[in-house]
This record gives sequence, C-alpha cells and structure tokens, in this order.
Amino acid sequence: MVFISKMAQEQVVLNTDKWIDNYADYMYNYAVVRVNNSDLAKDLVQDTFFAGLKSAKNFQGKSTERTWLISILKRKIIDHYRKINSKKGQAEVRMNFYDDGENEGNWLEERVPQSWDNQSEKTIENQELKSQLESCIDALPEKYGLVFRMKTIQEFETEEICKELNITASNLWVIIHRARTQLRKCMEDNWFNI
Repeated sequence: MVFISKMAQEQVVLNTDKWIDNYADYMYNYAVVRVNNSDLAKDLVQDTFFAGLKSAKNFQGKSTERTWLISILKRKIIDHYRKINSKKGQAEVRMNFYDDGENEGNWLEERVPQSWDNQSEKTIENQELKSQLESCIDALPEKYGLVFRMKTIQEFETEEICKELNITASNLWVIIHRARTQLRKCMEDNWFNI
C-alpha cells in the first residue's frame, strides 16, 4: 500500500508494503537492545508499524521513512517503561516466587514484600558511597568533573553542554569516557577494595 500526502505543494510517498522488508530487522535490533526481551521487541516493532499505518497521512517527508518509524518506536519503548513504572503498570507485572507443583504462584509487583534487612545500615552505606563518589569526582581534572556532572548528574543535553563549554560532541563523549574510567579506578581503589 502506498500513501501519498500533499504537504507544501509536493507529494510525499510512504511505501508501506516494503516496511517489513526494509526496516523490520533494523527496528527489531534497535528495540531488543533497549528492552532486553525478544518477544517484547517484536511486539513493539509490530505496534510501531501499526501506528505508522494509522498516522501515515501525517508523514510530512521531513525525514526518511526509517527515521520516522524509529521515532514512533522510541515513543513505544518510552510508553512501555512508563507503564511498568506506573502504579497501574506495576499492578499488572507479576513476579514468580515458586515454581514447584502445588506451591506455584505469583506476586503482583506492587505487593511484593519489602526487604526485611536493616534500612538504617543501607542509608549509612549509601551516604558513605555518595561521599566517596563525590570525592572521586572532585579528584577528576576540572573539565572532566564539570562535563561529567553536567551530563550525568544534572542531565544537561549534549548540545547545551557543547555550546556552554565550546566543545564538540565527540570531544564531550571522549571526556565522559575518560571521566568514567578514572572514576571506576578511584572507586575500585577507595571503596570496593576496603
């Protein structure tokens, strides 16, 4: 099936008959890496194709078909994670607690018993871990620490950081990689090997 949309006096053509042949493998690989579940990835790709068919008239040709379909798939993946992280979604997620005979059963995720261990010990350990991590970040070269904090902790967009610090995106990712490598070594030396 071919959809033709008239936008800004030019025809935009979607060749939906070729979507599976042209894009299914790429989209499946894209999805399975992000959800780590083969069946779910297949379902998300199928949902994406269906959503693409439903909204084909809205395709404006400002991107390629594949880019447009991937943007739909990204939204499907985000919706999946929102659902499982929402209260309603958690109520639908069942967790297995027995697999043998008459004791077989599931917990609803939201009703799984909480851990019985000492929460105050975890709080102290988390505070100590945070303190050590801050010390390791402070020990990074100034630019590494600044870029790492902006990207990882403050969650600035790559473009914002590059503009603010007058660096290229590839330079930013090199800095992030080096900062992470140094942080890993610092944490191994000062936290994990205690």
